[in-house]
Amino acid sequence: MATSRRHLRDRVIGAGIAHGSLASPAEFQNGSLQERARLEEPDLARPSRGASRQHSSMDSQRAKARALEAEIAALRRACIETQAPGDDDSQVRKSFQETHQSNSEEWGLSKDLRSHLGSLESELQFLSRLTGISIRNYCKNTEDLTNTEMAEKSIKKVLQRHRLSGNCHMITFQLEFQILEIQDKESLSSVITDLSIIMEPTEYSELSEFVSRAEEKRDLLMFFRSLRFFVEWCDYRKRTFKHFKEKYPEAVQLSEGASSSCMGIRNPSQPGFELVIVWRIQIDEEGKVLPKLDLLTKVPLRALELDKNRVIETAPLSFRTLLGVLGIEATLESLIKSFCTEESS
Repeated sequence: MATSRRHLRDRVIGAGIAHGSLASPAEFQNGSLQERARLEEPDLARPSRGASRQHSSMDSQRAKARALEAEIAALRRACIETQAPGDDDSQVRKSFQETHQSNSEEWGLSKDLRSHLGSLESELQFLSRLTGISIRNYCKNTEDLTNTEMAEKSIKKVLQRHRLSGNCHMITFQLEFQILEIQDKESLSSVITDLSIIMEPTEYSELSEFVSRAEEKRDLLMFFRSLRFFVEWCDYRKRTFKHFKEKYPEAVQLSEGASSSCMGIRNPSQPGFELVIVWRIQIDEEGKVLPKLDLLTKVPLRALELDKNRVIETAPLSFRTLLGVLGIEATLESLIKSFCTEESS
């Protein structure tokens, strides 16, 4: 810095000599001070060369950044325009997510439905074991009979058509019935408007009259309830007759096998004498199932003439009285023993 000042001072002096005037020491001192003040001013007005180069470099970088931003924006616009006609990735991902969510919900509903179906099947099996009634096939159709006037009054009228087939132990059946439902704001009423019962031919003649009566009354509950008890009584009769046939094979006769409604009792030592037990199973008007047992006698005419005490004539009445006291099995057992023993002979 001192060398530069000396150099500048020599230039000033030289310039004064060249113009033919030499500054006085005072002028020279004043000029020298002014020049020194100018040289020592901070570099505010004139930037240095290094600062100028740095500023130029920053401008260049900003320009490049703006160019890259413009290029990125152009690429984005091109990408959007290219994917617009079809399903873009975001739509595909969204669709996949919705499908996956839907499948998950359907899977959850499917699990709930399977669980509910399993529970219903268990309940149906329990009811089948409890009642002996099994439903094999079932279908249902619904028809909406609500008209405009009913809709305005918030009344709904629906006709349901049902068809099912099944069996109660050894008896098979088919049912077709209609249920009319009428619902308003306060109540719901249901009534069976038609009932048709088809029974496969069986050896149980008692059922035909009962089926006709159930169809006439359109009483579906009575049909199932009475059918169950009827079948149970038939099974009990069959097992009872089979038991006495196996226990007294020579005395007991079953003309139609174990399913017969009649059991004959004969004494091998007394030909021509026979007692016949007629065991019917009746269903009354209310659907109650009741067993009815009667005793019939077959004896020679000569025996009737010799029966002074009217034992043979009063035998049916005495049989019914004995049933009320001993019950069915004990009464039959007592009758067989008394008729087929040597003392009776």
